Amino acid sequence: MKKRSMQGIRNAGCSTLLLLGGLAQAQTSADAGPTPATGIEGLQHQLTEQQVQLEAMKRALAEQDAVIKELRSVIGNDVLARKRGGAGPGVTPGDNATNAAAAAAAASATPNAAPNVVNAPQQITGQQQAGAPPQQGQPQQGESADPQTMAGVDEPVGQPPERNTRPPEIAPITDQPGVLTGEGKLVVEPGLQYGYSSNNRVALVGYTVIPAILIGLVDVREVKTTTYLASIALRYGITKRLEIEAKVPYVHSSGSTVSREIFTGTAVDNVFNSSGTGLGDVEATLRYQLNYGSEKIPYFIGWLRYKSATGKDPFEVVTDCITRCVGNATGTGLPLGLPTGTGFQALQPGVTWLLPTDPAVFFGTFSYLHNFARDNVSRTVLNGEKESLGKIAPGDIFEFSFGMGLALNERASFSIGYDQAIIWPTKQNGQTVPGSVRVTQGTLLVGYSYRFSSRYTLNLSVGAGLTRDTPDLQVNLRLPITF
Repeated sequence: MKKRSMQGIRNAGCSTLLLLGGLAQAQTSADAGPTPATGIEGLQHQLTEQQVQLEAMKRALAEQDAVIKELRSVIGNDVLARKRGGAGPGVTPGDNATNAAAAAAAASATPNAAPNVVNAPQQITGQQQAGAPPQQGQPQQGESADPQTMAGVDEPVGQPPERNTRPPEIAPITDQPGVLTGEGKLVVEPGLQYGYSSNNRVALVGYTVIPAILIGLVDVREVKTTTYLASIALRYGITKRLEIEAKVPYVHSSGSTVSREIFTGTAVDNVFNSSGTGLGDVEATLRYQLNYGSEKIPYFIGWLRYKSATGKDPFEVVTDCITRCVGNATGTGLPLGLPTGTGFQALQPGVTWLLPTDPAVFFGTFSYLHNFARDNVSRTVLNGEKESLGKIAPGDIFEFSFGMGLALNERASFSIGYDQAIIWPTKQNGQTVPGSVRVTQGTLLVGYSYRFSSRYTLNLSVGAGLTRDTPDLQVNLRLPITF
């Protein structure tokens, strides 16, 4: 009892446990026989050493409590959030979910992280092994640490979220995607495109004596063309910012020409049908992400597309001047078949930009397509005979588009945009071909996208022609598959 009064009330519990252990050992020795004096002295020496260790541990815990209280009064919640790599000034709103997760992880952390502040982990471990009761305010093993206590941590907890360096995904409505393929990933994209166009043309061949009196031929034509294009595209991510693509199309087109020649002795409509099926022009594209954008700076993706001339060109198609040609009319008649390619190689550089502004994403494209001229071009007419045309240089094409994408939920998205192409006249032997003028094509685009999983996404886009020279309808369905 005298020892307990000397140690004080704070050490009563610890000393009682040690004395009980000593009495138990002494009782065991008494049952066995007389206890030597050296045994009692050794027990007293051991008790003294344990008391010294307890005093050192208590001083360390008191210092720890003082440091925690001081840090708790200095560091606020906003400072703690920044230390955890979370929300604070200058952090984007998209990181709030990560910040909440980090705060929850810190709140449920075990108390073993707290001793790191005072550099006394060995002393705390020794106290636990000795069976001493925990200091007031120190959580026991298995209990959750107080989140306010974690505010005393002077070093960041965990790692801040990795910055998203990829442009946002949108429902694609143009041929150039906005999000590049990941490094080492392969995307196989089968696609099907449907196009329909209808043009009316009135040809006046003759001269007028007085207004409203025409001497010659009036040819009224209505041309309807339907095109089906099945394609397979392969995209591979070389790096995080560079990808390459190859696209192989297969084309089937059919056309119907309804015409009525006036002053030829008949007023009956004549219908002439033609079609063409075969491999189209194979394409290869290289894309590179130029920068890391944000809500203030758009993402820019530069790309270069090469178009070959693997399809059947218009000069290989035989035209029929026996069945359809009209006397005293200029021209060579209508083709017996339809081409599946343009017949000219082309190179098209362009830039795609995307600007994310919650909740919408604005995007657009600028490109310029240059068609390479061909020498010694000839066409097949009059039952297989050749007609030399010389050097043909198709007009170049300047194209731009813009639009807006909106995510409906985590799987579906919607896009709307406008695409315009300006086509310059075609030249033959350095001179503009008669009747060839600059053409403007405008298309209103609407697109939908639905992501079934991380591997499968369905993209659907619809285009409506806004000018007479633009196809009336275009429907494009694509299913990219990621491997």
